[in-house]
Amino acid sequence: MSESAAAERRAIEQDCARLIARYANLNDAGKWEAVAALYAPDGRMSRPTAPDDWIEGRAAILAAFTARPPRTTRHICSNIVIDVTGPDQAEGESAMLLFTGEGPPKVGSFHDRFVLTADGWRFAERRGTLTF
Repeated sequence: MSESAAAERRAIEQDCARLIARYANLNDAGKWEAVAALYAPDGRMSRPTAPDDWIEGRAAILAAFTARPPRTTRHICSNIVIDVTGPDQAEGESAMLLFTGEGPPKVGSFHDRFVLTADGWRFAERRGTLTF
């Protein structure tokens, strides 16, 4: 791999990892429009508590977040690994620890597909799962 190709791969990995961190921070801040904007217009997501229940499209994702009752959360994301699969596509996995102040923390993972859009890298798909 050439030095310029390696630099481009690292830049994509960093952009996608930053997207994961922004998602956690914006989610914890309750900034739902900004969270939904992290998805491609036709992106889809599933929550860790319902990994097979897909919410499809940016508008539906925004509606799902705004329908939730208010709560205080803190998402900690780590072990982020991004694999670049093409010039405008990548996949990733990260570990998630969720504190809500109610009950024990939840531990899980996110499995992501990323796509390069006119607005930069966005989630094409974000699937959460719980380990315990």
